[in-house]
Amino acid sequence: MTQPPPKITFQPWRETDRTEFYRTYEVAFPSAVTTGYPENDRVPLKVFLPTETFGRVPVVILLHYWGATDDRIEQDMAVHLAKQGVASVLMPLPFHLDRTPKGHASGEMAVVPDIGKLRANTLQAVLDVRRTVDWIVSRPEFDASRIGLAGTSLGAMVSALAYAVEPRFSVTCFLLGGVDVAHILWHSSRVVSQREDLRKQGYTEDRVRSELKSVEPLTYLKPDDRRPSLVISAKFDTVIPPADSEKLVGALGNAQVIWLDTGHYGGALVQAKVIDAVAQYFGATFRGATYKAPHSLYAPTIRWGIGLNDVTGLQVMAGLDVWRLRSDGETFASVFVSPRGGQGFIGHTLSKNLAVGVTVTAKRTTVGLLWSVIL
Repeated sequence: MTQPPPKITFQPWRETDRTEFYRTYEVAFPSAVTTGYPENDRVPLKVFLPTETFGRVPVVILLHYWGATDDRIEQDMAVHLAKQGVASVLMPLPFHLDRTPKGHASGEMAVVPDIGKLRANTLQAVLDVRRTVDWIVSRPEFDASRIGLAGTSLGAMVSALAYAVEPRFSVTCFLLGGVDVAHILWHSSRVVSQREDLRKQGYTEDRVRSELKSVEPLTYLKPDDRRPSLVISAKFDTVIPPADSEKLVGALGNAQVIWLDTGHYGGALVQAKVIDAVAQYFGATFRGATYKAPHSLYAPTIRWGIGLNDVTGLQVMAGLDVWRLRSDGETFASVFVSPRGGQGFIGHTLSKNLAVGVTVTAKRTTVGLLWSVIL
């Protein structure tokens, strides 16, 4: 894992667009790993270069989330970075986007219930990132001493590993990611079918952890590493458990943290704020200035679930948290809409998704149960 990919000669890039703030280019190179799928064995890059540049510019590699069908989020981030005078390189992860083999969905072959393939896919992703760094270093437009890395969800997990083994990164940002891959596989709400298949094969969490050690970021991250990092996590994330985000923070030597009052997908409600924070962070850090991350970015806490009480019976509901007891975080008040009208709920969480409390309806107040998921 620590060995870099073999050096290659890169082809010239091709300009594809020009705007007031940036120019875009495309270039591709062969992956450092051959999988037998021609689409996946070719790594196409999209490059955003700020229009107003003086000398070599800093640059950030952007990695997307699992199953992405487009790179609109990364393109939006690239535009914001360009306005900060920072270039961007968008790299698709193995088996995603333009690297998806015919007959398959984007990301379908990336996270599979096969430990050997998980290791191989992760290794390919990291080597492709490192080869992308080689390409950056080969270009006179970029400052090789100011190379950053940012990833979202699966992209953040790959970023943590690539950052740990690639010393040429000077700064990084992890969005909705974590470490301890085995724990994520065993507790994430996103990989239920993969987890069940692994269990049927006789795997336990500890066995998965042992067999994925060679591609586990915790194996390589060093708490004495002083390169700056920014971690943006969601307090109620069920895809990447907050405990695994906290493990990432603990394994980094110089990290700032921003917490969102959402689940994994609720960050989309404050996407503009998150992207702006990321762009400001990279812009300030590359300029040698101090970036002070806010402790949190306000985001509405949206729930959907099933409520039960003796007035409206069993019903599907969607709602918004309006209050939460800060001392425990498990006592909350929400307002909901449902096919049977609006209602309020004040309750306490008994388990991961189940809460008991008081339901306020138009007819009367009664005891109620709520099973819910925070987006």
